[in-house]
Amino acid sequence: QVQLVESGGGLVQPGGSLRLSCVYSGSLFSTYYMRWYRQAPGKQRELVAGITSGRTTNYAEVVRGRFTISRDNAKNTVYLQMNSLKPEDTAVYYCYAYKRQGYWGQGTQVTVSS
Repeated sequence: QVQLVESGGGLVQPGGSLRLSCVYSGSLFSTYYMRWYRQAPGKQRELVAGITSGRTTNYAEVVRGRFTISRDNAKNTVYLQMNSLKPEDTAVYYCYAYKRQGYWGQGTQVTVSS
């Protein structure tokens, strides 16, 4: 059974940075395609970034150049480094793991406000 636990969210001022972590419990983490999604109030959940087992990355255009996804297979953890944060980045951020089926974490709140 796969479990995902996110952490690292919080309140940050515009222009600030946060690093989200997602710890994976289960087997064969290194073979999973890992993604970060976010959902703002009243909006649909959207893909933020993804990283394959081979460490190929992809990003939503609105975060490209500001966010960086990475993974540490020894720690069963995927990260999302978020820099130059904007108020429109405010959302609940979710970790997602996919191989033959998908698994979601519970989410962590990120609020960007002065």
